[in-house]
Amino acid sequence: MPFIHVKVSEKVTDSQIETVKTELGKAITLLPGKSEGYLMVHIEDGCHLYFKGNQAAPTAMCEVSVFGSAPRNACEALTAEICRILESEISVPQNRTYVKFSFIDTWGYDGYLF
Repeated sequence: MPFIHVKVSEKVTDSQIETVKTELGKAITLLPGKSEGYLMVHIEDGCHLYFKGNQAAPTAMCEVSVFGSAPRNACEALTAEICRILESEISVPQNRTYVKFSFIDTWGYDGYLF
């Protein structure tokens, strides 16, 4: 039950959003036991993001919330892939992208609590 929230400083097209969503669906499988089947994605564009005190280049903040946990090497691999996707599809430099992981032990879905 992962959730990926991407905030980008740039305006993005519907086509870019669709591509990023699809690529994130593939990338989530880098975390053991996770798949697109339960992935929720929120892509928010046109955000006022400042990095190093400026808006000199496109910037992104990506939050990955996961039910349970994941090994560090899997999170590293997912971080690299998220940065690659955002650079390739939205032109956000990898060195202006943060990826934050949150591991949750209580998660609700379909009227139930895990």
